[in-house]
Amino acid sequence: MTEDKYAASHPSVPDQALLTRCEEAETCSDPSSVMTLLGESDSHNGGFTSYRSTFAKGAVGAPAHFHTKATELFIVISGSLRVLVGEEVTVLNAGDFLAVPPHTPHAFAAAPGSEADVVFVFTPGMGRFDYLRLLSRVMRGEADPKEIAESSERFDNHYVDSPVWRAALADTA
Repeated sequence: MTEDKYAASHPSVPDQALLTRCEEAETCSDPSSVMTLLGESDSHNGGFTSYRSTFAKGAVGAPAHFHTKATELFIVISGSLRVLVGEEVTVLNAGDFLAVPPHTPHAFAAAPGSEADVVFVFTPGMGRFDYLRLLSRVMRGEADPKEIAESSERFDNHYVDSPVWRAALADTA
């Protein structure tokens, strides 16, 4: 499905139900993951952004970062996801749920030797699908990584250095 067709069929209209059929959902992919864009709304009631990511074995999902406005929710459908929350690294398994509040550094990757299938929800929403599309283009070498840094305020995605996360990733390299 094209971006224009998706935008036309999934308006960000306040207080309106949103249904996304799996077979109609837009996907973004790179060599290590596939993101299925489920839905987003910038409604006056706070809105949300939701997508599903399937990660290849041991694939890195996101470096350490935080959000100033959004709470990020993780729901692991299958496999195992290694996550950093603050200064602690833990593994989430199928059925586990995690809520990361604003201003909390976090990162995630498929656990070593494991794939991961995860639903992510951001609330309040703020039109993050464009960020996911950009990220996918950067990972495929079709866009400059500087574009991600330049979009940090727009998408409320602020990268930070985490020695704890770097060490955790190095342990499996």
